[in-house]
Amino acid sequence: MENTVARILDLAIAIQQIPAPTFHEQERAEFVHAKFSECGLAEVQVDAVGNVYGRMPARGVSRRAPLIISAHMDTVFPASVDLHYEREPERILAPGIGDNSLGVAGLAGLKWALEEANISPAGDVWLVANICEEGLGDLRGIRAVVDRFGAGAQAYIVLEGMSLGQIYHRGLGVRRYRVSVHTSGGHSWIDYGKPSAIHELTALSTQLAALELPRNPRTTLNIGVISGGSSVNTIAAEAMLELDLRSENVETLESIAGQVEQIVHLAKKPDISVQLEIIGQRPSGEIAMDHPLVKLAQGCLREVGIEPRLNIGSTDGNLPLSLGYPTITIGLTTGSRAHTVHEYINLTPLEKGMKQLVALVSRAWELEK
Repeated sequence: MENTVARILDLAIAIQQIPAPTFHEQERAEFVHAKFSECGLAEVQVDAVGNVYGRMPARGVSRRAPLIISAHMDTVFPASVDLHYEREPERILAPGIGDNSLGVAGLAGLKWALEEANISPAGDVWLVANICEEGLGDLRGIRAVVDRFGAGAQAYIVLEGMSLGQIYHRGLGVRRYRVSVHTSGGHSWIDYGKPSAIHELTALSTQLAALELPRNPRTTLNIGVISGGSSVNTIAAEAMLELDLRSENVETLESIAGQVEQIVHLAKKPDISVQLEIIGQRPSGEIAMDHPLVKLAQGCLREVGIEPRLNIGSTDGNLPLSLGYPTITIGLTTGSRAHTVHEYINLTPLEKGMKQLVALVSRAWELEK
């Protein structure tokens, strides 16, 4: 496994060095397509939205349902971000290395690891590098994957580069809004007294931030983007914010979303236009703690000396979970500082992470429907 781990890390760096902002994953997809072909996967292809597929055939003739293993290619970073990496003895520091360059590298790495262990899967395994998991991608890539395989899949396993030891069997509900304010604007001196879109938006933001959120179920609100205005001496004619709401409970999420919509509605005035637009929805869903897939994943972690932790998260797994399909999201190693330019992964745990994945794939058909 040591040689395979080294190859995976080299591949992860090669992937990380290719910019892949959400909606702009094509160059990275072309690289992954070539790598899938080089690895000897069957039916390597790109679908209409830009996901890359490759199939590991089952041993012999199999009529068993296929196992789907996916990892998202996109990152939160714009193309302008410096993708410089530093490789140290125990870790690699690089923007997007763990989220999710390592996850994508793990797809090819799985084939290498199975070959090294002389293991042939009992059913077909489809490896998918998908688009649009991050930000406003709204799970577009995994939607196409699930549309293709649907309930006919044995299970869906989503790979993330970090979070080794976590088993995400619950999907965290997410609602995202864009709030836009428009006024007539004007000169900061001559037209003083006319409404400013920025002033109105900041007042509205203060109300949103003051909303009381329950700790149980855990619920969060974040204004992640705010923009507007044209110059320091101009009364702003436009301003905009983007808001992220999350909750472990569907009813709580709907309640907070209703309060947000009410605040926005009350901000409207004859000379102030306020618009609310839903720009993202991640459906929630879950499989039980004692579901065979969850129990199998726990056992695979314990075999490599890691005590599993069941968790809830916002990942590509949300989509198939919302439809009731057996799905988990797992990590390949540990790390920290995701979504920052100081992101890093730890190298030593990756061997255990890959052994976990190999065991999971090897035994997936024990869950036979």
